[in-house]
Amino acid sequence: MVKHISHIGIAVKDLDEGIAFYQKLGLELEAIEEVPSQMVKVAFFPVGDTRIELLAPTSEDSPIAKFIEKKGEGIQHLAFAVDDLPQALQESEAEGIRLIDKEPRPGAHGADIAFLHPKSTGGVLIELCKEKH
Repeated sequence: MVKHISHIGIAVKDLDEGIAFYQKLGLELEAIEEVPSQMVKVAFFPVGDTRIELLAPTSEDSPIAKFIEKKGEGIQHLAFAVDDLPQALQESEAEGIRLIDKEPRPGAHGADIAFLHPKSTGGVLIELCKEKH
């Protein structure tokens, strides 16, 4: 079902500061975009077949703002690329994995995404995504 790690989502309070840090490591900024439905602004840094995805809240009510308030800045989710997202969700549910999203929804970078609940994944928020290339 899983092809590779698509990206690692990192919650940051200040997107510009986060971008500056990863550029100091020698990573090249690929793109910045806003995802209004998730109330976040996102910056992408490719690292091989994977991306670092910095997520900054655009609203105090966003899931990322709540995450930062509760846990501080840091890794917020791990995303796995899949070929068939509806099938991956069906198979996950059949395996007893609790779903946050029963249907795919639009995400950053043109991908369709869905999340698995951390209560059934060992405490890690897992995103499944069908990447657009």
